[in-house]
Amino acid sequence: MQQLKDKVAVITGGNSGIGKATAQLFAEEGAQVIITGRRQDFVNQVVHEIGHSAIGFVGDVANLEDHHKLADTVKSRFGGLDIYMANAGVINLAASSNVTPEDYDRHFTINTRGVFFGVQAIAPLIRNGGSIIVTSSLAATKVLPDHTVYAGSKAAVAAFAKNWAIEFKSRRIRVNILSPGPVETEILAKLGVSEAERPAFEDHMASLIPAGRLGRPEELARAALFLASDSGSFVNGIELHTDGGMKLV
Repeated sequence: MQQLKDKVAVITGGNSGIGKATAQLFAEEGAQVIITGRRQDFVNQVVHEIGHSAIGFVGDVANLEDHHKLADTVKSRFGGLDIYMANAGVINLAASSNVTPEDYDRHFTINTRGVFFGVQAIAPLIRNGGSIIVTSSLAATKVLPDHTVYAGSKAAVAAFAKNWAIEFKSRRIRVNILSPGPVETEILAKLGVSEAERPAFEDHMASLIPAGRLGRPEELARAALFLASDSGSFVNGIELHTDGGMKLV
């Protein structure tokens, strides 16, 4: 039986990585999925891959007006939604001494401000009994080299989520946090890891993870499905570390 049959789900940053894998799984489980991304070509490609169960919305979570346009689109097309996954984010690793004001502002504008005002704009449309999932990071609770600014931006959204779980209790909207560890996604290239360096990088990261390997996007998608579906109906306000046990070491 499809776990999300007849549900409407919005996934920001749904055009790549964890967001894309989650959009694909949610659609397979019966949801109508709206994915957002900044690039029209990437959004179109994912919508094409998923098929009629997906529609795309091109927007930037850093632009507050885009959140309201997205809410208007959801309202006009579907009347409301059941699942909102605030997943879009950015990461640029640097020691604190090398962080520029521009780096700092970019992290907090996209990772933090974008999540807060995205939920603010969409929350009135979430049906009673719905689900909000906020993508944080292992870095928010475990000190990792050169992650200081990124970690701060992700720790903030975890705090938002726990407060929202109480704020929305009268509407029975569950709010949970998905915190990935290292995952095999396109973001490795954005971290400056070249194709030639990637095997050595992945071997090093795997050595730090009790599971002995990096995570896969589809594994994070299955964790998101648990939080979004009735399988997690009594789960609210938690931080689900999907990191192969890396938080323990």
